[in-house]
Amino acid sequence: MQLGMNLPVMVPGLDRPLVHDWARRIDAGPYASLAAGERITFPNPEVLVTLATAAAVTERVRIVFDVMVLPMHPAALAAKQVATLDVLSGGRVVLGVGVGAREEDYRAAESALDATRFARLDAQVALLRRAWAGETVVPGAERPVEPLPLQGSALPIWAGALGPRSIRRAARWADGLAGFSFGPSMEEIGTAFDRARKAWAEAGRPPPRLVTSFWFALGDGARARLDEYLARYLAFLGPGVAEKLAPTVTATSGDALKRAARQVAELGADELILVPTTSDPEEVDRVADLLG
Repeated sequence: MQLGMNLPVMVPGLDRPLVHDWARRIDAGPYASLAAGERITFPNPEVLVTLATAAAVTERVRIVFDVMVLPMHPAALAAKQVATLDVLSGGRVVLGVGVGAREEDYRAAESALDATRFARLDAQVALLRRAWAGETVVPGAERPVEPLPLQGSALPIWAGALGPRSIRRAARWADGLAGFSFGPSMEEIGTAFDRARKAWAEAGRPPPRLVTSFWFALGDGARARLDEYLARYLAFLGPGVAEKLAPTVTATSGDALKRAARQVAELGADELILVPTTSDPEEVDRVADLLG
């Protein structure tokens, strides 16, 4: 199992020196990927700009959208943006996509969080593949949407799919599964992996890359720091929800993190991408010492 690390984009106070420090440490460590996720109505940096900044100061690790809420974006523009990042990163981009669940983010993007978002995602992924293959995807345009990614139409797309129906849909077009578990719950992760293996096989596709993520905190004050993070990040779910969920989020020590990582590996994960709850770049090295 390979190891990846999210940038701490959902933690307040992230700035240029911190992004550069985190990115360089991840690139120098035992990590296969550097990742970031997307929110709009939240005090986090925009995901594409942040990943571009990280790509500029790294040479080796994959640059992973984990995930882009694709139905909030015009598909042709997303195709161009992701392809440009792939060119400028030297062909290191992985695009995780999902439908999201935050209505205010959709409104901010002047889009709609409605029942059509799943079908829109399917159609958008198909357009991305065509655009990256060099087809003209904009009606009436004289040329394709360029530049083309260095990886071409084979640029990896992972599905941020959690439920059974979403996993079955993703099996038609995704190269892998970009999962997430609060706890982490091994039952939840194992069930998702089993569903993905079955769905990809039934779709006649090669086995998916199985990736999952969870929150963690290490060092002095880890539990309090993680609880503060959950209260801030999950506030959109309503009063008291974060407090009820907090006891289920258990990766708050070195032993707990090692145990969870070992269990995820035993479930057959190809990659575990950890999500930090602090902006302290020493966290990158703490994990490397524990799991590297």
